[in-house]
Amino acid sequence: MLKKTKFAITFCLALTSLNAQVSRSGSEYDFPSRCLGVELDGSVTIECYGKGRNYLDASEQAKKKAVYDVVFSGIKEGNGGCNANPLVFAPTAQELYSDFISNFFKDGGKYAAYVSLSDERISNKVNRSAKKGQQAQQRLVVVRVDREGLKKYLSENDIK
Repeated sequence: MLKKTKFAITFCLALTSLNAQVSRSGSEYDFPSRCLGVELDGSVTIECYGKGRNYLDASEQAKKKAVYDVVFSGIKEGNGGCNANPLVFAPTAQELYSDFISNFFKDGGKYAAYVSLSDERISNKVNRSAKKGQQAQQRLVVVRVDREGLKKYLSENDIK
C-alpha cells in the first residue's frame, strides 16, 4: 500500500513538472529590441522580435516594433552605439499622437518606408530564431531603421 502511494505521488509530481515545462514557450514573453550598430547614413541596425500568427505576420510586427522603439521608446539594449533616446520625448506621446500612431503603423502604412531587411544575411533568413506557442509565434528579425528620415518626417508633421 505504501509503495503504491509513493508511486502515485511521484507520478503526479512528474506530470506536474512536465506540464510546467511544456507551457513555457518563447512566444509568451516580450524581448527587448537590441542595437547592433549605427550606419554612417544615420540609420540603426536593430535585432527585434515580432509576434504573429505566422512567419510573415511576425516579421512585419518586428519591423513595426523596431520603428516604434526608435520613435517612442529608444533602444537601450545591445551595444552602446545606438542613441538610446527616443525621437519623441513627450511622456504621454502614445496618448497625444494616437491618431498619428494608428495611421502610421497600420498594415501597409508609412512606417514601411523607414525600415528594411537589408542587413539580414541569407543564413539568418534560413535559420531565424522562432519561439512558438499554441496561438502565435515570435520571430527574430534584423532590420535597419532610417532614424534620420524618421526625424525629418516627424518634424514635418509637428510630432515632438
